[in-house]
Amino acid sequence: MTLQKGLIQVYTGNGKGKTTAALGQGLRSCGRGLTVYMVQFLKSGDTGELHSIEKLQPYFKIFRFERERGFFWTLNAQEKQELKEDIERGFDFIKETVKKNSCDILIIDELLGVLGNKLLDVNEVVAMLKSKPETMEIIVTGRNAPKEILDAADLVTEMREVKHYFNAGVPARVGIEE
Repeated sequence: MTLQKGLIQVYTGNGKGKTTAALGQGLRSCGRGLTVYMVQFLKSGDTGELHSIEKLQPYFKIFRFERERGFFWTLNAQEKQELKEDIERGFDFIKETVKKNSCDILIIDELLGVLGNKLLDVNEVVAMLKSKPETMEIIVTGRNAPKEILDAADLVTEMREVKHYFNAGVPARVGIEE
């Protein structure tokens, strides 16, 4: 199966569920015989989706280009530079995937966090989005979507936090957040 018309989806906001929504769309697409690539930025540790998606290969693949490290705000200048280089390698992979039309669904997880931390240029990202093949769907996730990304999108969903157990001291849990 091939999509007749691929669109650009954005899942943004300060609420939980952006990556989960993208994974759900990827799972649905995979179930219909579409090939799904997910590039994860700013996530280098072990997470449950890595184990789940492993069972769906070769139809659903996750790619990561970063070395394992802490949160961006905990990194020193050298680690931030290394992260920027890792992210640029990942973005090169994304541009090549788009150019070669290597998948039906391309999920770019935490791309908005990358832009917020000035690790990629928003104009380069918008140019990549605009260059996508007609039949490729691109899904972008992360907080604080810049106007340029919102303008390029066909669908924007904002996850809004109403209440979160993190604020009550509940840490990230394996199988739920990890």
